[in-house]
Amino acid sequence: MSGNKITRIDAQALKARLHDGGELTLLDAREELPFGRRHLLMASCVPLSRLELLVDDLVPRRGTRVVWCDGGEGLAASAAERMSALGYHDVALLDGGIAAWEVAGFHIYSGVHVPSKAFAEVVEHEAGTPWISVQDLQVLIDRKANIAIYDSRSYEEYYNNSIPTAISVPGAELVYRFADLTPSPDTMVVVNCGGRTRSIIGAQSLINAGVRNKVVSLKDGTMAWHLAGLEVVHGATRKPPEVSAHGLQSAREAAARVAAHFGIARIDKHTLESWRAEAAQRSLYVLDVRSTEEYETGHLRGARSAPGGQLVQETDSHMATWGARVVLVDDNGVRATMTASWLKQMGWREIAVLAAEPANGDWETGPYVPRVPGLEAASAPQIDAMDLRDRLAAGNVTVIDLGLSTRYRLGHIPGAWFAIRSRLGGALATLPSHQAIVLTSPDGALAALAATELQAIASVPVMTLVGGTQAWVRAGLPLEMGATRMADQPDDVFLSPRERGQNREDAMREYLTWEINLVNDMAKDDDHRFRIAT
Repeated sequence: MSGNKITRIDAQALKARLHDGGELTLLDAREELPFGRRHLLMASCVPLSRLELLVDDLVPRRGTRVVWCDGGEGLAASAAERMSALGYHDVALLDGGIAAWEVAGFHIYSGVHVPSKAFAEVVEHEAGTPWISVQDLQVLIDRKANIAIYDSRSYEEYYNNSIPTAISVPGAELVYRFADLTPSPDTMVVVNCGGRTRSIIGAQSLINAGVRNKVVSLKDGTMAWHLAGLEVVHGATRKPPEVSAHGLQSAREAAARVAAHFGIARIDKHTLESWRAEAAQRSLYVLDVRSTEEYETGHLRGARSAPGGQLVQETDSHMATWGARVVLVDDNGVRATMTASWLKQMGWREIAVLAAEPANGDWETGPYVPRVPGLEAASAPQIDAMDLRDRLAAGNVTVIDLGLSTRYRLGHIPGAWFAIRSRLGGALATLPSHQAIVLTSPDGALAALAATELQAIASVPVMTLVGGTQAWVRAGLPLEMGATRMADQPDDVFLSPRERGQNREDAMREYLTWEINLVNDMAKDDDHRFRIAT
């Protein structure tokens, strides 16, 4: 343990910290489902079960002020102790948890990624972002009107469900690809997403960039389309063409207008290095906002992948320290500038853009691999995929999968049980007590962390699968689908309305109502940092 003292602060003290101008990290230690039911506006969800996987990226500076909260389960105290042991030395607990916050008269929220979604609703209210209803859009499609529909979600979401004729153009790509994608200045452009927020931000991005076309958001997105009984496309694959020289020039000019209007600074690598040298005094996030594929082809050393549209939509999943410095990286400044214009209005005041390319040096390839503090100290016997296959066939081993329940349903080692790391002791009661245990997780990191903890309470040998479930797949071994053998409740993921199965339409209606009401909530809450520049 680090020996750093964990302090307690009350709701009034936390309220003061939110407004004193200093860096602040507010974390909630519960799983995502209970977090999504009731939480503080400015909190990021960092479940105790996955803390080490998330904390280094979300809270890069060991000296920043951190406050943990929960719903009274004791998870925050455990998370604070664990974080302190990892070297963070200004860690506090919200005394009484979120119940005390509410008793003090402060607001409690439901849902996930609330700051980002509430921000979009405020943008629509303040900027007057125009919209079109699904009924009116269907009429235009039937008439074969001169329109273009751009789906601003991730490609995976678009592929899963989309509107007829829509093209996948994730949010940060809209201005970048607009000139090459749009048939003419007379084409009416409709930006859609699953609900409301990315439609609003996408449409307003094009308007802010000064495009000549009429641009509207699709009111309530594909959820409204589904609820109206209109055709939903599954498996669409339409993507924009490669950006031409003319398209890039047009995009650069648009981004320059946005940078001038919103005061977005550009920095060079020398400035970035000086900020990196100060990272022990000021928190710094360096995020590459291009597509994941572009990032993996090559990226600036030390930058994390955070495609711009998703970064604006789920900011709390990428940056947990309010008041930090932020550098957004791309190859020409367009996507970084558009993303920065939104994050600055959301409350990230010290934000800058850096255009980087291989010729500058300091270049890496491949996917981003997060640092997992504490992993170096984890030690447990290991078993490889082929040996595990043989032992499973012999029936003398029990496999426990600690990955997310959504991934478990999509595919897990045949015979494995699902469990959540922070409640692993309780899950043992449902398992065969006489068999050795093998822990697995997607890449094996979470399993390695949990193995040391489990060894202290289990009466049987505990091993980990080398390389995790990914190694099992690479070995050509089969997976089992479905929510079979659940040794714990799957409250680790807050499912979207479309993912919920039963009562899906009711869930969609409730979600849209909730989202629309966020603008009224923000009018009564002074903790957010939104400043919309119209």
